Amino acid sequence: MAALLFCVALLAYSPALKGGLLWDDASHVTRPELRSLHGLWRIWFELGATQQYYPLLHTAFWAEHKLWGDAVLGYHLTNVLLHASAACFMVLIMRRLSLPGAWLAGFIFALHPVCVEAVAWISEQKSTLSTAFYLGSVLAYLHFDRTRRRPVYFLALALFILALLSKTVTATLPAALLVVFWWQKGRLNWKRDVLPLAPWLMLGAAAGLFTAWVERNYIGAQGSNFALPFLARILLAARVIWFYIGKLLWPADLIFNYPHWNIDTSEWWQYLFPLGVVGAAAGLWLFTRKNRGPLAAFLFFIGTLFPVLGFLDVYPFVYSYVADHFQYLASLGIIVPAAAVLTTAAGRIPIGRFAPALAAFLLAALGTLTWRQSGIYKDVETLYRVTLVRNPGSVMAHNNLGNYFLKIPGRVPEAISQFEAALALKPDLPEAHNNLGTALSTMPDRLPDAITQFETALRNRPNFPEAHNNLGRALSNVPGRAPEAIQHFEAALALKPDYADAHYGLGTLLLDQPGRSADAVAQLEAALQTNDDSAQAHNSLGIALSRIPGRAPEAIAQFEAALRINPDFAEAHNNLAGALGGIPGRAPEAISHFEAALRSDPNLAEAHMNLGSALVGQPGRLPEAISHLEAAVRIKPDYEQAHAMLAVILSRIPGRSSDAITHFETAVRLRPEDADAQTGLGLLLLKVPGRLPEAIQHLEAAMRIQPDPDIQALLKGLRPGSR
Repeated sequence: MAALLFCVALLAYSPALKGGLLWDDASHVTRPELRSLHGLWRIWFELGATQQYYPLLHTAFWAEHKLWGDAVLGYHLTNVLLHASAACFMVLIMRRLSLPGAWLAGFIFALHPVCVEAVAWISEQKSTLSTAFYLGSVLAYLHFDRTRRRPVYFLALALFILALLSKTVTATLPAALLVVFWWQKGRLNWKRDVLPLAPWLMLGAAAGLFTAWVERNYIGAQGSNFALPFLARILLAARVIWFYIGKLLWPADLIFNYPHWNIDTSEWWQYLFPLGVVGAAAGLWLFTRKNRGPLAAFLFFIGTLFPVLGFLDVYPFVYSYVADHFQYLASLGIIVPAAAVLTTAAGRIPIGRFAPALAAFLLAALGTLTWRQSGIYKDVETLYRVTLVRNPGSVMAHNNLGNYFLKIPGRVPEAISQFEAALALKPDLPEAHNNLGTALSTMPDRLPDAITQFETALRNRPNFPEAHNNLGRALSNVPGRAPEAIQHFEAALALKPDYADAHYGLGTLLLDQPGRSADAVAQLEAALQTNDDSAQAHNSLGIALSRIPGRAPEAIAQFEAALRINPDFAEAHNNLAGALGGIPGRAPEAISHFEAALRSDPNLAEAHMNLGSALVGQPGRLPEAISHLEAAVRIKPDYEQAHAMLAVILSRIPGRSSDAITHFETAVRLRPEDADAQTGLGLLLLKVPGRLPEAIQHLEAAMRIQPDPDIQALLKGLRPGSR
């Protein structure tokens, strides 16, 4: 039966097994900076290193990445196997409690479509993993309750702690056990039942409060979106309870993101939900004279849902107060008694002989629904397109679909339309403003609009490190606004000290600030401590080091590190060649790297310029040098240095004086303060009949910029009245 359960679970979830990364999966599947042993240490001991502080979950992801890297099949299979294992644990628990219908309950749980979100979504491995530990702990504790053996008690406690370290919704476990004991005996014994679980209750409460604090301070579960008065929270909690019961009993119209309810204490009909809960509880209490089971199941269901009923703020409430994965564990409170009642009833009614066929039909129907539902998790676009069909007002779907389009070349306009649709529905959503700003910043003429969006995001959520970082990047591209950009990068790092992208952005900006090379080095080194696989950061660090006297060897090492990561990195080849060119005897290596840069990017004007300059001194390669310099000015017409260098070379070739003059004139127009170009142009014009006044003008300009006794003497002889 267990083997069959695993097989049908794999079959039901087969459409999702090759599904890609969704929404926040990239924040859960181990990021590059956490894949080392030091990264594993950070997962456990550095708050904020992972999206949520669930260190055992992220350790599992860390180990899985070592096994199959970025291949999604391994993660999906793990989730399905954990889900099927949890179903089998539940069967064992029902047998231990002598409840009928254990296998029926196990198969219903394994195949119920409300579980799809928790199983098909890689991030929700926290639900399947924590539930497996939770049920394992229950099984061990029930054994302890019968035998009172201390090793079994500590085994159960260890499994409970592992569950908490995977997802703290499992903090309700000791209360659930007390409900089970009350159901069994009709009362609780302080010494036997309550006292052994007292440490568990304190541990669960501490874990729950800690997670709530992390949600507020690290994930953003605070602000106007969470400002519900207590009465509204009661109305919300009751509505949530009935919503989940309804989806369990009739699993139709399941949506990845449900509509966001408006909880209004002035609307009378919203009070029907808490009245219904109170009425149901009262009725079940009266029924306890015959059977305590229904009330125990109801208490388990509500108690397990408590962390997501609305009394504690969790970030997904920004988009919706309900989600299928929120009731993954709590669903056992309905599935178990339902299976027990159906099994008992089948033995008492005349058509009981058809019970196996009816059970098979029920499971086939659930399995078919699960198979269809898991199919929408095959890729990002399918998931959000289906979500928008079922919930056109889904802000989250519009926002996340925009993020998906943003990563695909040529689909930025679609991304912008999705972000604008999200903001039309929820104008104060900081994530959508930030994402719209990111999309607009890819368009050179929309940079002011992008800055406006980032600033709006920060007005709505001041402690938003990504928006600070993005605003810093945008401002760094606006002349004169570098100081503001630096402030925003620093603000991002104050909120998120290991933010590699902000360290990198600040470091590259400081490269252009006079006297800040050492600060740039510190920032870029910090970026590489977090993400050592960034070729861009290694290259930028090499540039910073090359500007500090005596650190050229370190600069070369950084350029070489960048090329190990990305052998086709044209800019790194160019920079490495420039560093090698300053070392006696290494000119041939420099030339080979300039050539490699141009193989990777034939339109890199700087590499053409540098290669041309290097080839000038090589015997017999002057024509190549001229060709590369001409390519540099053809690709980048305002490249003043290339024009000046080309002019100097051409001025030495018979018959090319007019070309040299043209390039000198361009260089002087682009950079009038270039004394060498002014001098070279003046000297060439002296040889052109009728252009003496221009020659004098350029030589005088050179003298104003950089006095030279020889030029001064020449000018004295050229002025009127001189011979």
